[in-house]
Amino acid sequence: MAKQPTHRAYLVPENDPDTTKKPFWTAVGAVWPHDNGAGGFNLVLPPGLSVSGRIVCVPISAKDEA
Repeated sequence: MAKQPTHRAYLVPENDPDTTKKPFWTAVGAVWPHDNGAGGFNLVLPPGLSVSGRIVCVPISAKDEA
């Protein structure tokens, strides 16, 4: 695995159809590309975390690092 993750994993709840509010994204893990160069990723979640629903993985930006 690379030394630093390249993406963040967020839990995104389903949007309530009765509201115009955007759902709050909760950071739940980190994503590293496979070392073999053939594509694919490793998603690492902390122990004891229970998630259900949609997980969205997005590249880490400079803003995320700050």
